[in-house]
Amino acid sequence: MKPLMMGALAVLLLAGCSKLTQENYDKIEMGMSKTEVEGILGGADKCEQAMGTESCVWGNDDKQIKVGFAGDNAVLFTSKGLK
Repeated sequence: MKPLMMGALAVLLLAGCSKLTQENYDKIEMGMSKTEVEGILGGADKCEQAMGTESCVWGNDDKQIKVGFAGDNAVLFTSKGLK
């Protein structure tokens, strides 16, 4: 039973990573709300707030999408390691 559970967990983890693609990055547009971006990428792995802005990161140091929000509108976004 344990190998089956471990296999299911691996599938879930890989499915979560599949949203970090160039195709999904290309769907992000200036002015999108955080909710709209999360609809494309899922929940962010990390967000930091400062002086009315929020910067959120999906992924890790090797493969990531980073989106900056001002007033809940995407104003800057970058990617790293996408295929």
